[in-house]
Amino acid sequence: MKGYTEFEFDLPSALLSRLIEVIDGIEPEQLNAANLIEIPEEQGVYQLFLDGRLVYVGKTDADAGLRKRLTRHARKIMHRVALDPARVGFKAVRIFVFTAMDLESDLIRHYGGVKAIDWNGSGFGSNDPGRERDTTKVDPSNFDAVFPIDIDREMAFAIEEGERAADVLARLKDALPFTFRFQGAGARSRKPHPDMDAIITQGAAGPITPRAAVAHIVSALPAAWQATALPGYIILYKEAPREYPQARVIAISGDS
Repeated sequence: MKGYTEFEFDLPSALLSRLIEVIDGIEPEQLNAANLIEIPEEQGVYQLFLDGRLVYVGKTDADAGLRKRLTRHARKIMHRVALDPARVGFKAVRIFVFTAMDLESDLIRHYGGVKAIDWNGSGFGSNDPGRERDTTKVDPSNFDAVFPIDIDREMAFAIEEGERAADVLARLKDALPFTFRFQGAGARSRKPHPDMDAIITQGAAGPITPRAAVAHIVSALPAAWQATALPGYIILYKEAPREYPQARVIAISGDS
């Protein structure tokens, strides 16, 4: 037909192709808090590298921009057995027009898929899995299995003489770079368990290891409290004695 034609522009493919050029042209930077100060809290995509090898591809969402997401990952790699945080680098790209296309999945496919990128699909980007997952066996390829938490690494933490156990637990939870979950007053209650409210702890000078800090608290509690180190986090519940797969019992209250 004279005077007429049709044109279809493949916007998703063009955007992905250009994005790959941009992100491949960036030099990785070490993933730590100091290097994230100037990263904007905006939407975009990012990559993580271990010893220069791509191990994770991610994107931001409505809840967290680039700086918040990368800061969370920088904390995740701290206090891990056989993982020096200095080995981990990042690249990040802010995307001003964030389309509906799934850039994260497209980038993962471009770089070889989940099987070629070790930390995608390994639980690395997950939050606390919750109580119902505590008894689930961790796959050997899971991030927490490859790099379990190091509960014997000293940290700048001390317990004040006469502090309530509930207050010590809250401070320790904030100080640890991995999840520390403990039993409260009820299943969904944010209030501390009555045992934690009633107990006054003895002081313990820092620096101190997570194992020693948790054991110190447990030693002051009534019988049946058990602190357990799972591959990726610590839990403290009034349930002793209880066995968990791939777990280490830190301490049991009333244990002689």
